[in-house]
Amino acid sequence: MQKGIFIGIKLPHEEITILHLFYADAALFVGEWSRDNIKNLSRVLRCFHVSLRLKVNFHKSRVFGIGVETQEVTRYAIPLGCEPAKLPFNYLGILVGANMNLKKNWKLVIERFQSKLSVWKAKTLLMGGCFTLTKAVLGSLPTY
Repeated sequence: MQKGIFIGIKLPHEEITILHLFYADAALFVGEWSRDNIKNLSRVLRCFHVSLRLKVNFHKSRVFGIGVETQEVTRYAIPLGCEPAKLPFNYLGILVGANMNLKKNWKLVIERFQSKLSVWKAKTLLMGGCFTLTKAVLGSLPTY
């Protein structure tokens, strides 16, 4: 990818180019919108499969085009075996690409945090958790 096979996105006012982001079970490739870039990315992923015997699930993958016509995104996504998609989209329960200045777009984030916090709160207020918390507080009193 450093030899110009896949052209990433250059950050404004920076000398940094982003090509990909890897997560525990996902990969995100970011690049210029061009036919050659999409073909070369497909070839790189095929080489990845052949060399490491790890297959990319193209049917679970999506192609996004920022500032690109929907028909063009579809035209490139279908031959790859991917689903064409558009912003905003839901990733791990959070909207990506939505206008976060709007209150309604924060609703899902707040609900997720509240559900996680209520589970944490229930665990710490169980008898054992309450006993441990009390013991920790009482144990630290002599230091004050």
